[in-house]
Amino acid sequence: MSELFGVEGKVALVTGGSRGIGRMIARGLVAGGATVYITSRTGSEETAHELSKEGRCLPLKADLSKESGIRALTAELRSAESALHVLVHSAGTHHVASLEEHSAEAWDDVWSVNVKAFFRLVQELLPELKAASRPDDPARVIALGSADGARVPQMDVYAYGASKAGLHHLVAHLARRLARQGITVNAISPGTFPTEMLRPALERWGEETVMKQVPMRRFGEPSDIEAAVLYLVSRGGSYVTGAILPVDGGLALR
Repeated sequence: MSELFGVEGKVALVTGGSRGIGRMIARGLVAGGATVYITSRTGSEETAHELSKEGRCLPLKADLSKESGIRALTAELRSAESALHVLVHSAGTHHVASLEEHSAEAWDDVWSVNVKAFFRLVQELLPELKAASRPDDPARVIALGSADGARVPQMDVYAYGASKAGLHHLVAHLARRLARQGITVNAISPGTFPTEMLRPALERWGEETVMKQVPMRRFGEPSDIEAAVLYLVSRGGSYVTGAILPVDGGLALR
């Protein structure tokens, strides 16, 4: 598996890797043979311990909503590694509130974590990404987008949906800028996965109604995300940049 996907011996950072889709991504990279650092606001030791049963996974604590948290994270990673082959920004926050109650604070928090933190991490870790790049094997940057960034969401997630649409655009902009520096930049755009973020929709409408919105009539599974990310970091993904890869069972189709 590690030879097929080309991550054995490489270093990866997965923000938000302690739970949800971030954990799925981290597990796939660990199983593929990478040394994977995972972050969360509250600590990721338990997840790192579990994933280390399949390979090498190390926890880092970081609050990416704050500039101090971003700088502390990048400094800690830099002290441990001289090169970063894979950067995955899976950390994200979600806010559900009516139009009348969608607060300014919610907008600030959602955009800080979902969009600005991604840009700042690329900025800060650019030297390590360049150090990992090879002519036939670029460094890989992957953002976790969303089907809600490509359609009008059903829930009142104004800040979230807008942030993911903005993130998709930022991915394309960075991809164009970094292509000649040996770094690819892509996004995975997931749909309905049974994570904590889906809970408000399930509570409001129920599982059957939510699933009916998905043309393929099923929820996403960990293997769907793992395989998508492993493709983007593999030899097969080395000539792919600026892509928004939907992993949503057709949810975002118009």
